[in-house]
Amino acid sequence: MKNLIHGVLCAAVLCSIAGADESASVQVASVQVASKDGVWPSVAVRYASAASSAGTEGAAEVPDFQRHVTPLLGKLGCNGRACHGSFQGRGGFRLSLFGYDFKTDHDEMYGRIDPETPSESLVLQKPLMQIPHEGGRRLNEGSWEHHLLLSWIQQGAPERSSTPAKLLALNVTPQEIQFREDGQQAQLKAVAVWSDGTQEDVTTLCRFQTNDDQVADVSAEGLISAGSPGDTHVVIFYDSAVIPVPILRPVSDKVGDQYPDTPTPTTVDQLVVQKLRKIGVVQSDLCSDEEFLRRASLDVTGTLPTPTEIKAFVADTSSDKRSRKIDELLERPGYVAWWTTQLCDFTGNSDDQLNNVTPVQNQASRQWYDWIFARVQNNTPYDDLVEGMVMAVSRDPGESYEQYCENMSALYHKNSDATYADRTFMPHYWSRNNFRTSEDRVIGFAYTFLGTRIQCAQCHKHPFDQWTQDDFQQFEGFFKGTQGQTQNPRPDARDQYAAMVKNLEGLQGLRGNDFRREAARIMQKENAVVPFGEVYAIEKPAAAPRKGKNTKPARQNTGSRPAKARLLGGEVIDLNQHADIREPLMAWLRSPENPLFARAFVNRVWASYFNRGIVHPSDDLNLANPPSNAALLDYLANGFIENDFDMKWVHRTILNSRTYQLSWAPNDTNRLDEKNFARAVPRRLPAEVVWDMMAQAVSNTQDNAQFANSLNGRAVAIPGAGLRRNQNNSASYALTVFGRSIRESNCDCDRSSEPSLLQTIFVRNDGQLQAMINHRSGWLAEVARANKLGFSPSGSDPQTDAAQRQKQQAEKRFQDRLNAIRKNLKEAEADNNKKNIARLQSQLKVVRQQAAAAGVLSETDAAPKPNQTGTTTSAKVSVPDSWNTAELIREAYLRTVSRMPETSEMEIAQQFIEQASDPLDGLRSVLWALLNTKEFIVNH
Repeated sequence: MKNLIHGVLCAAVLCSIAGADESASVQVASVQVASKDGVWPSVAVRYASAASSAGTEGAAEVPDFQRHVTPLLGKLGCNGRACHGSFQGRGGFRLSLFGYDFKTDHDEMYGRIDPETPSESLVLQKPLMQIPHEGGRRLNEGSWEHHLLLSWIQQGAPERSSTPAKLLALNVTPQEIQFREDGQQAQLKAVAVWSDGTQEDVTTLCRFQTNDDQVADVSAEGLISAGSPGDTHVVIFYDSAVIPVPILRPVSDKVGDQYPDTPTPTTVDQLVVQKLRKIGVVQSDLCSDEEFLRRASLDVTGTLPTPTEIKAFVADTSSDKRSRKIDELLERPGYVAWWTTQLCDFTGNSDDQLNNVTPVQNQASRQWYDWIFARVQNNTPYDDLVEGMVMAVSRDPGESYEQYCENMSALYHKNSDATYADRTFMPHYWSRNNFRTSEDRVIGFAYTFLGTRIQCAQCHKHPFDQWTQDDFQQFEGFFKGTQGQTQNPRPDARDQYAAMVKNLEGLQGLRGNDFRREAARIMQKENAVVPFGEVYAIEKPAAAPRKGKNTKPARQNTGSRPAKARLLGGEVIDLNQHADIREPLMAWLRSPENPLFARAFVNRVWASYFNRGIVHPSDDLNLANPPSNAALLDYLANGFIENDFDMKWVHRTILNSRTYQLSWAPNDTNRLDEKNFARAVPRRLPAEVVWDMMAQAVSNTQDNAQFANSLNGRAVAIPGAGLRRNQNNSASYALTVFGRSIRESNCDCDRSSEPSLLQTIFVRNDGQLQAMINHRSGWLAEVARANKLGFSPSGSDPQTDAAQRQKQQAEKRFQDRLNAIRKNLKEAEADNNKKNIARLQSQLKVVRQQAAAAGVLSETDAAPKPNQTGTTTSAKVSVPDSWNTAELIREAYLRTVSRMPETSEMEIAQQFIEQASDPLDGLRSVLWALLNTKEFIVNH
């Protein structure tokens, strides 16, 4: 924010100060404390002596409630959430959390002030522990804090000025601190700059927080002490200002001039290395061609490269092959599908929340997906895509209600080629069940388009940002002018709606789900036109007729819209000047001056490529959670704006950087670092990508190649998500196991990337994956046909696979019993024990009949014969001349981990297959083992 505090930040004018030039001074009792460079000295200096609180005739300064008293209460912890700032307060005394409601706080304190005998005021006696205080000692008698509060009470405990100044900036020095060794310290200084021209050293009134106390510790006075090597931020809080200061301590001696020569072919690389040079972290080498191709293919398109593609890419010796491949990947349908899915995550496309939006269940999520898909496919500028959601109404421009109903009904008619993607807007964004109230809309909007968690400000001052409850409530006005109904039309179409219902047999008197079910039946069976509800913007109130005029005012839309609203950190907007009160909201979003809109998008794209955002978490852009590389985030955000919000520009810029193409293999300096992007961090792949790559890896050659250009059956192309409606396809269980976003809220945390035991169990022995490996149209079946080997296919139904396993287990039990009987029979025959021979022969016959009845063995007992030791021997399947073990192993590696096997890996796999009784079973085991490697399941 460049230390600018946006919005109306309340402040009071210090009563006795006439100006802030170099000759200005502050008179405290009989002591003159001169300001330096127009900056008033700290209150710790001005109130150091008891004379400052004596209330003598010479005392010229009155402590200001907002500038001094409230920050001091925050410093002492009085208005914190564990004390009087909690929702219920403490001991009957309640302050606003972090001190944002000055009038209420002043009224609360005034009830605990004794103007007759100031020193006996409860606000002094309790923190001094002169009387019992649950919060313990907070003040020391004779301290500057004690003197300041006493002076304020002695001089009437005044409230803040009726015309408060604004805090323009909090200038903190030094702006960056670099430590080199243990024991080093640095003192922060904070100067408040007010709109009345005054400046004041407020260091002693600030609160300080370190984001990593292992790297840097900070005292209550702002003294920073060096800790372990690394980098973090110390955050300074004063009034509504939140200022982070970078703290750096190199992890090696490779800093400055000692830093090795490192290529920086792009601006992204220059900015990354600029930070690394300060902390002594050296980048890893470039990744191999195979690693780059696999990483980029999965990141961009959610698809593995094919074996043929890998071989061709490795053989290509041209210097620009990586940039050409990036351009190629960005044109594939997988890119469109995967990034549409991610945009559906961010914007909240949830089946659970859209169940009442369309007549046909689950169609709303499909329409939402298709609408975004068409815009990603056309590379529609991101701000235009967002405008189609933020400014959404149900009717297209110039569309009458009758035309709207005809066009919507056509979407459900038989043999119709109509598509929702052709419509101008996406009104489902406003129709979700969890987006009904204006409060929910503010929170969801901030998550989605600003990458900000603003819900704290709904009730109190945000603990880590500048936003107050007043900011939230005034911003909320922009979300009170949109009606999102599932069955009600715009008010000017109510008569037409009623007439359509009357003319359609079966709809009269129905509401809710009954109406939707019958409307769906009529549309789909009879190709009829049914009435639809609408999302619409509430019109501004019509001007009242002049007095005495008999003009009847036009009927207005139901609902109400506020007259004014204020943009976050911006100006107050007269909403009566706009037909749709969302117009200034959208204009503010795409404005180059907006500090969050572009940053939120580029940060999320970066996070998808690097395992974490430049700001982490990627949906928590608050002032106390600064970017790990502010210059890098600024460059990407500004470039995004300058390139007219071209989404492919962001992808191309990041992917073409050397930083993205670094190896995952760490060196001694970057082994523990993940936030400065000195190496690739192996990361668990998203659920949809995991499912697709498992299906692709085991598919036949033709299907494997089609994954690059086809979306049929792809998990990355599933439109909706949710908890209750997550069982609509065969991939649902696996997607749940691997953490697909449930889109319950707009929080990025709705998608899980954490590994779990259940994921390991799924890949090792779940029936679905086993069925995919053994499918009659899979790669193993293809290999069997090519080599004229027997193959027993299994269906894709896990129940079929389970039945097959049960049959095999039963067969083994019967075979073991038969072998035991044969062994005993052989011994009886050797002893010529006729009685035992007869008994054992009878047992053998009975067990054979039981096995045949169970359907696991024939009565002729075709199972393997016992050898001389009584154990079974399996007939080894002969290997045909066409079988090429080495080539098949290479193919298995290319299909799964996208590289050729190393020599040792090839030897182990060859030996395993050659020792197997059936070479196809050996190959199956090798394929299964590769699917279970970390190398397969993570992107690296």
